[in-house]
Amino acid sequence: MPRKLPRGEIKIGFEYATADLSLDHIIPIKVVAPAVRTSQKYQQILASIREVGVIEPPAVTPDKQAKGRYILLDGHLRIEALKEIGEKTVSCLLSSDDEAFTYNKYINRLSSIQEHRMILRAIKRGVAETKIAKALNVNVGSIMHKRNLLDGICPEVVEMLKDKMVASGTFAILRRMQAFRQIEAVVLMNDAKVYTTSYARALLAATPKNQLVNPDKPKKIKGLGDAEMARMESEMESLQREYKLIEENYGTDVLNLTLAKGYLAALLGNARIVRYLAQHHADYLAQFQKITDMTSLNPKEAT
Repeated sequence: MPRKLPRGEIKIGFEYATADLSLDHIIPIKVVAPAVRTSQKYQQILASIREVGVIEPPAVTPDKQAKGRYILLDGHLRIEALKEIGEKTVSCLLSSDDEAFTYNKYINRLSSIQEHRMILRAIKRGVAETKIAKALNVNVGSIMHKRNLLDGICPEVVEMLKDKMVASGTFAILRRMQAFRQIEAVVLMNDAKVYTTSYARALLAATPKNQLVNPDKPKKIKGLGDAEMARMESEMESLQREYKLIEENYGTDVLNLTLAKGYLAALLGNARIVRYLAQHHADYLAQFQKITDMTSLNPKEAT
């Protein structure tokens, strides 16, 4: 059974209800630099607040030195944006602690696929694309591109990339490949942890024509001629064969290495064997000891 926590040791971090506070009574703990005001992030926050209001309330805590004043813990850009558009009050979360940590450190950015789904959900609920564009401070064409992001992308690839920070141009390149080739390309991306359009373009260059959606359409990779692309296709096929061979043998190899490590540990547990190796094969003994001292079969982790 799970252990019950003692009473009186748990304290809620925020009040249950928000409070409407005057912006003049909120004291920021850092200055928003002029350069930040011209950044894309600030402009998006400003556009979003103008269009739909504040979605995430700023977090404040009462100022112990000045009654009626509040210290701003999180939401400096939101407060600046509200001041810029002439608002006088804002609904805030009241924190019971003055720990001024930044919540954004613990929040992941939306992936391209998550953003696509969010836009589709908003459109389905009747929100106009122009309104979404204004809220995100982008043009309508960008919203249409994000809406159609996954057209031609197979479901397996969508699942594999759903939480990855993928450049939007990468999907346009994957769309030119047949489904099974899309999956192969994304497996390579995940292994390399690289999702840029440049890497996707290189994978496209190494894709045989019969694995493209339109095999008769030239690939036209900038800086690569037909001869270079043919060589890349050949090298990619060779690389994938080696990769599959390694993948097939990996489990067996790990088992054999684990057994060998255990066997050597048993041998070195015998004092007579250790004395013999020390006298006649000291170099072997040193290597055997290194192997038995390994904490991981991965060379980088073992050192």
